[in-house]
Amino acid sequence: MCRKCCRKEEIDLEKNVVLCGASRYEEKYYLNPDFAKLPGSIQDELKILCVLFTQEIGGILTLEFEPDGTLCLRTEAKESDFNYDEIGGVLKIKEIQREKRELFEALEMYYKTFFLHS
Repeated sequence: MCRKCCRKEEIDLEKNVVLCGASRYEEKYYLNPDFAKLPGSIQDELKILCVLFTQEIGGILTLEFEPDGTLCLRTEAKESDFNYDEIGGVLKIKEIQREKRELFEALEMYYKTFFLHS
C-alpha cells in the first residue's frame, strides 16, 4: 500500500489505473467500470470512504493502482480552493490507510491477480 499522500505533481498519471474517486467540486463519485465485478459491499465501502473524505477535507480524492499494483490514495485541490485542508488531508489519508489496511491489501491482491497477470 502506498505510504504517502500523493500529490498530482509527484506521480505519472498516465501509468496509474484509477479504481475510484470523488470530487467535492462536482459532488460526484466515480467507480472505474473495469472494477464493476467487485462485491457490492466493497463498492459501497469505497464510495462512502471517498465521499466522506471530500466532504470533510474538500478537493478530489482518487484511489489509484500504480504500475506495480500498489494502491495509492491521491488528493488534490484547485489552486483557488482556500477551504481545502491540505494538512488535514494528509492526516486523514494516514488514518484511512491504518483503518482500511486489510481492505486495501485485498484490493491490491485482486488487482495484481486479475489485471496485472491476465
